[in-house]
Formats: sequence, structure tokens, C-alpha cells
Amino acid sequence: MRVLLDIKDDKALHLLEVLKSLPYVKTKTLSDEKALLMEEIKEAVEELKLVRAGKKKARNAVDFLNEL
Repeated sequence: MRVLLDIKDDKALHLLEVLKSLPYVKTKTLSDEKALLMEEIKEAVEELKLVRAGKKKARNAVDFLNEL
């Protein structure tokens, strides 16, 4: 199982020490940019699920490309 935690900077080091002391836990620190990208991808996937379920309307691809 993978878990992504959002921890205040002043508390993170202590928690990381505790987690690293557990033999069955592996830790990996993410950069702020990578964490933001992961959050944006998660939001996009959730939005796509809503579109597929018919709870949200998709935008026209041409309109989207024109915005860029």
C-alpha cells in the first residue's frame, strides 16, 4: 500500500525518523513540484470519472485547444 502524507515542515522530520525506524516501511521524499503534479493528475482523473458517469459535461476539444 502506498500513502501520500501532507505534513507541516516543522513536524515532518520527526515523523520521517519514526517511519524510517520501522523495518516494513520505505520512505521517499517528493519535491513540491512533483507533489503538485501528482495532486493535479489526481484531480484530472476524478474529473474524468465524473464525465464518464454523466455527472459532469466534457468540454469540446477544439475549445480547449483554442484556450491554449
